[in-house]
Amino acid sequence: MSIVKTETGLQVMKDRSVPLTPRQRSVFILVDGRRSMAELLAASAAMGVSQEDVEHLFALGLITDSSPKPSAAEQAVAAAHDEVLKEHNSRSPVQRYQDAYPIATRLTASLGLRGFRLNLAVEAAGNYEQLLELAPRIREAVGPEKFVPLDKALNNR
Repeated sequence: MSIVKTETGLQVMKDRSVPLTPRQRSVFILVDGRRSMAELLAASAAMGVSQEDVEHLFALGLITDSSPKPSAAEQAVAAAHDEVLKEHNSRSPVQRYQDAYPIATRLTASLGLRGFRLNLAVEAAGNYEQLLELAPRIREAVGPEKFVPLDKALNNR
C-alpha cells in the first residue's frame, strides 16, 4: 500500500488552512506515492511521528491509499487461483502461506483506513501460523463471503 497526497492535502500545505502539528507536517512532506505506511513511520520515527499522526492525515483527507482496486481481469485471476487451490489439497504450510498472503493483503488493503492496522499486521506476518492467527480478525473485518478465498488458501478447502 503506497500513500499519496490528495489535491486537498496539496492545497492545505500551500495555504495552511488546516492546523497541523510539526510532526504531522513533517510526515506529510515525506509522502511521495512510493512509500508504504510502515516505511513512512520508519523514516519519520526520529521526529517522533506516531501512527496516530498519519491516521489523522488520512482522516482529514490530506493523504490516501493509492492501491488500485482489482480489475475484472484480476478478479478472474483470483477465481482461477481458487480453482488451482482446490486441485492441490496436500500443500505444505509454506505453500499455504505463499498462496494466502497475497489474498490476505488484498482483502485488508481493500478496507482502507478502517483496516489499516489489520493490514499492517498481515504485512508483518512472516509465516503460515502467524497468518492463520490473523484469519478470524480478517473474517470479521471483510465478512464471510469475501473471506472464502483466504479460508481456502489457509485450510486446504
